[in-house]
Amino acid sequence: MLTAGTVWAALLTFGLMLVAFRYAKQRTLHVPIMISVILFDLGMPVYLYMYKDWYRRLIIESEITSLIVWMHLMMIVMMYALYVMQVKTGLRLLRSDNGVRIDHGAQGRATLLVRAFVIFTGALLVES
Repeated sequence: MLTAGTVWAALLTFGLMLVAFRYAKQRTLHVPIMISVILFDLGMPVYLYMYKDWYRRLIIESEITSLIVWMHLMMIVMMYALYVMQVKTGLRLLRSDNGVRIDHGAQGRATLLVRAFVIFTGALLVES
């Protein structure tokens, strides 16, 4: 399950995300790390599409009907939605609108939880 390089890369970026969350008040650390993690997560489906045999797995082997595949997909959609909200509130914080600070923190905790589930469900889907 944890033998895939993609899972290790996701766990490494999750660790970076935890560091960024811990040092959220240090914008020079927090912002670049979070931008990097978001870009990594946006690039991961492109990588998987280009280098993994998704057609065989989803269509030929009928894994498209698997509950874990759909859970993973829904978690990814939720993670991307949280990223959009995080970027919007983060930009407002950078413009000194401190009224969204509580929302940004709550969204950050939710993002950490959802991303952990994305990594977990993705690890369950790795072929051995």
